[in-house]
Parts: sequence; C-alpha cells; structure tokens
Amino acid sequence: MKRLLGFSLLLIFALSGAMADIYDDAPPVVRNNPYFMESLRSANNAYLAYEEGLYDDSVRYSQEAIRYAQLSDEYVENALKKKAATDTIIIAKQRMDWASSSAINARIRFPLEFNSAESYLVTAENYWRAESWENCQFFANMVIDALAFITEPGSAGTGTIAGGTDTITPPASTGGLPAQYTVRPWSVSGDCYWNIAGWPWVYNDPTQWRRLYEANKDKMPDPNNPDLIHPGMVMTIPSLSGEVRQGAWEETRTYIPFNR
Repeated sequence: MKRLLGFSLLLIFALSGAMADIYDDAPPVVRNNPYFMESLRSANNAYLAYEEGLYDDSVRYSQEAIRYAQLSDEYVENALKKKAATDTIIIAKQRMDWASSSAINARIRFPLEFNSAESYLVTAENYWRAESWENCQFFANMVIDALAFITEPGSAGTGTIAGGTDTITPPASTGGLPAQYTVRPWSVSGDCYWNIAGWPWVYNDPTQWRRLYEANKDKMPDPNNPDLIHPGMVMTIPSLSGEVRQGAWEETRTYIPFNR
C-alpha cells in the first residue's frame, strides 16, 4: 500500500505542477480560483502526511486534492465561457450603438436588420443574466451578423461594416447580383432555403437550395436542420456558375435575374 500511495502522490504532484505552469500565464480570475489553491494545499498535506507515516491521512488528502482539481477545471471552463460571452456581447452592444446613432439611423434605413438585432441583443442579455454563457454568445453573434452589412448614408461605392473598418461594395442600383441576404420573417416573405434560392436575383431555381444551405449551415443554431433559419441571419449567396456577386441585397434595388 505504501508503494501504491507513493505512486499516487507522485501523480498528484506531477498534475499539480503541470496545472501551476499552465495557470501562471492565465488571467487572475482563472489563476487565483479557490479550488485550484485548495487542490495545491491538499496535495501538500498529502505529501507531509505520507512523510510522517500517516498513510490514512495521506490517502484522504490525496482524494481531496483530486476532487478540488476537478472542481478547479469546472470553474476554469465556466470562467472562460463567461469571458467569451461577455466579450462578444460588449462588441454586439458597441455595434448596436453605432447602428442606432443619428449618423447611421439604421432603425429607419434598415428596419428589418435593426429590429432583429435589437431582439437578439435582449435575448443575449437575458441569457447573460441567467449565466447561460454559450446561448448568450450565440445570440450576441446573431446581433453582429444582423448588423454586418449596414452601411453609412450616402456611401456610393463602399460602405463601412457596422462597428468595423472593413468595407463592402453594394451592387449597382440596376443590375448586378447580391452576395448577401438578410433573412426576413416568414410572415413577410416566406423565407426558407427553397424559396430564397428561387428568387430571381439568387439562383432563380429553388432546387438549388442546398447550395445556400451548405454555405450557411455554420451560422445556424442546429447546422443539421436546414429548416431552422432565423430572421436577421445574414446569408451568404455563393456564386453558382462563376457569376460576380457583391454587396448586400436591398429591397429598393432592381436586379437582373440570374441566368446560367
């Protein structure tokens, strides 16, 4: 038993040392978590008890060290998820502030995208308060996607993407084909992959819906279910036969129907 216990202690200290090395470069909220510190303390007590021949106590401390190490891993995972969700929702709020400013006036100029983003932000904030970090981050990203192609007023050739410095080129007022489409509510336009693919300025052929689905499935809450598309989702329209596409679809523009 003494030999087995000695091996267990070596394993615990090797694990503790590796954890300490990793945590040295981690943020304070991760590095200073109470479970990690308690794991180190219990591991040290296990070693001291072993050296004094108190093997039962050493076993007990060793088990505590392992339990606290597991709790520390759970704490760290949750802390990192919270940080990722918080960082994303901060960006989403910044972009909402940008879009709602008097200079952009997206509520009037892009009502569908803005209203969708506003709804997603409320949902993201509710999930943040409920400490559901993954759902919070998902809906915060939906805010960012919904606002991604809002442009500044009067931009003729390029537009600034919401909250960023990249640019997009909208299609000409007549002709051209769009490269992005913001999904609208079913009650407004009956949007689904089949119907969207059938729009003249998309593929003019609803049977090409799978091309759209494969290009956008990573944006969906359930990538394996093509029926779950949500209003506000910014859909990419990939080229089907080498046609040039650019900019985001706008309801007030006229487009030449796609023809392969």
